[in-house]
Amino acid sequence: MVTFKNFFLELIKPCNSCHTSTPEDQDQKEVDVSQEQKIFTFQTLISATNNLENKLGQGGFGPVFKGKLQDGREIAVKKLSETSKQGKREFTNEAKLLACIQHRNVVSLLGYCAFPEKLLVYEYVVNESLDKLLFKSAKRDVLDWKRRYSIIVGVAQGLLYLHEDSRDRIIHRDIKASNILLDGRWRPKIADFGMARLYPEDKTHVNTRVAGTNGYMAPEYALHGNLSVKADVYSYGVVVLELISGHKNSTFNLDPECDNLLDWAYKLYAKGKSLEIMDSTLATSADPNQVATCVQIGLLCTQSDPKLRPTMRQVVVMLSKNGGPLDEPTKPGYQGFKTRRTGRRSNSSSSTGNSSGTSSRTSRSTTMSATRAVGGTASMWASSSYLRRHHPPSSSCASSVSDPYGKRPIEG
Repeated sequence: MVTFKNFFLELIKPCNSCHTSTPEDQDQKEVDVSQEQKIFTFQTLISATNNLENKLGQGGFGPVFKGKLQDGREIAVKKLSETSKQGKREFTNEAKLLACIQHRNVVSLLGYCAFPEKLLVYEYVVNESLDKLLFKSAKRDVLDWKRRYSIIVGVAQGLLYLHEDSRDRIIHRDIKASNILLDGRWRPKIADFGMARLYPEDKTHVNTRVAGTNGYMAPEYALHGNLSVKADVYSYGVVVLELISGHKNSTFNLDPECDNLLDWAYKLYAKGKSLEIMDSTLATSADPNQVATCVQIGLLCTQSDPKLRPTMRQVVVMLSKNGGPLDEPTKPGYQGFKTRRTGRRSNSSSSTGNSSGTSSRTSRSTTMSATRAVGGTASMWASSSYLRRHHPPSSSCASSVSDPYGKRPIEG
């Protein structure tokens, strides 16, 4: 345990000399940190969480509990599962990356406990995660257009910070609605950095083991393990279209001619009917011009060719009032694959509600398996024999099995 403690303390030392930016940047982006990350005793956190009883949810490496410190601050406590080898790596990774990250649109790490159990302590975000509001009709109406647009802008600014403005350049790898938390002012905060990766400034991409959530993974990453900031851009585009429509990409079934939300959005956009994508609950609050712009941005971010996708800096500019005219998006999905479904698809739900169904077919009629991994109607891990012949996976993602909690492949 001493090793982990020393490791974390070493991470915090350089934080004071992390990224330096202009006063304007700091006013807009940086959080005024009144307290540094600290060591919490196990007993303090046991007391704060009422003996770890108030469970908020289940994360990729263990449960999350709500608590309240003696000074009145509400906290969220992540506990590392004792049986999770993958979770230990994610736990350490999240602690390492968040130790020096300070941004209004990224969740704040307050501290940790290393003994007798490993716990990470975060600010508690009162409105919890976006998916709990967006995909349940009884609560969806609290997200009017002003709030949804603010979330779109805030997540873009948070990703820009991670990609270009933080001390270390970071690819999140798992941007999705359930990893976007909403505070009391409905400000979005990007969370769950267990799978995030650092990447060198002189590299356009890195090859890595595939990890992510079906329906949000970029095609070049899901299929070949080619990871770049454009993978986060793709995931962001999916979230934008989900915010506009109120539909989850991985479970979309409104149009029998479209395999997923992205296909449907592009189909309507191509017909000049972008506003028909909009959630009906937004009818009285939406700004039609903003909605149309965001649909186009969502489609630009989910283009099949990563080179055509904008950077997050370009997205932030597009969302500004001075963004100017936008490019025309190309069709989303996998390059070289037809996007029309040739047979009935098979769906099932995971225990967490975020996983898509897994196709059991291996005939040529299901060559869309990989597309559906991105679209969310079947798992990429059950891709057809045709896909394996014509698009063999890279060695980085060849030996993996599904994580029962996070839809992430883990080392076998």
